[in-house]
Amino acid sequence: MDVDLRKLRYFAAVAEELNFGRAAERLHIAQPALSRQIVALEKDLGAVLFERDRHRVALTAAGRQLLADTPGLLTSAAALRRRVAVAARGDQLLSVGFRPGIVITATVRAFRADHPDTDVELQRIEWDEQEQSLLEGRLDVAYVRPPVVPEGLTLTPLYQEPRVAVMSADHRLAGKSSVAVSDLAAELLLRSQGITPPARIGSVRIRSVEEKLEHVAAGAGVLFIPQSMGRYYQRDDVVTVPLSDAPPDEVLLARATGHTSALVDSFIRIALRCSS
Repeated sequence: MDVDLRKLRYFAAVAEELNFGRAAERLHIAQPALSRQIVALEKDLGAVLFERDRHRVALTAAGRQLLADTPGLLTSAAALRRRVAVAARGDQLLSVGFRPGIVITATVRAFRADHPDTDVELQRIEWDEQEQSLLEGRLDVAYVRPPVVPEGLTLTPLYQEPRVAVMSADHRLAGKSSVAVSDLAAELLLRSQGITPPARIGSVRIRSVEEKLEHVAAGAGVLFIPQSMGRYYQRDDVVTVPLSDAPPDEVLLARATGHTSALVDSFIRIALRCSS
């Protein structure tokens, strides 16, 4: 039995809205057509997905399971389409992602010298999109930092680097030659890899380095970041101080495990050479 991806998208819309009318409007199809597609999907799967009457729509146990699995199936299908499209173009494009503060110039220059007919697209990525950008096929390879969810990815360690504390320029410890984690743990704004104090930002969702630095500059707390990131984001109202006892940060190259590409293989070899 083959599951129709279009039916899965229809199912996801109904499961999220729990209303056939609203789901039909969202999908830009007629409600009777949507209902027929859901019935057909239930027949394909041999399971009832929704309990429905004139007053309510609710997921069954089978529906809840399918809803949990659907995003991964749709993501894999989208990634497959993108990779086939790249192969159809003759594999002359490489999309490379990188986290803020990671300088990849030497590797990109060396790769372009070895592959002059390949276009290299560079894209900065934030911490909350590094895995999905690869799993969805938007990137071929990416420089990432822990924490990384490894499922579906192949990770190649490149190098480690020290971490520094970032604090406002008028912080009580701003003039120190180094500080210990325990000196600042109570002021830590966001959880750091290998360092456990909880976030103090509350309900605010912070994505970018620039947003984090604004909080620090305002005196709201401190950050622990990789040394290279501290050098990259220098500003007059914050200072960086070496951490004497923090575990090092790590930079890795990541690719989707199912993504086979001679260009990606070559890029990883060059990156390893340039980082040694």
